[in-house]
Amino acid sequence: MAGKTEQIEAQQGERMVEVKIRFWTNNIAEGDGVIRPKHAWSSGVVRMEKNKSHGIVPRSPVPFHSLMDLTAVIERVLMAHGVVLHPSRRMKKYVHPGPGVRSSK
Repeated sequence: MAGKTEQIEAQQGERMVEVKIRFWTNNIAEGDGVIRPKHAWSSGVVRMEKNKSHGIVPRSPVPFHSLMDLTAVIERVLMAHGVVLHPSRRMKKYVHPGPGVRSSK
């Protein structure tokens, strides 16, 4: 690890970083204010949820236009809020450590 980052205690419910994905449901049913239950478009918005412990103040939601866009938009939202992701054990097998770094295998 490059450097130590500040560590603080967090209350239950504020230990996780939360991203909310919302799908549009307008104009699927006929009539104003009418929906078709469990039907949505494959587009919508991604937003961060407020989290005091992590210092996250939500910005404007970022739209996505298809499910293929979704992961890129989630990444953009996380980066815009300064969230740093650490590869999980399972993900590490796909991530190269970089030049000059020897594998522990």
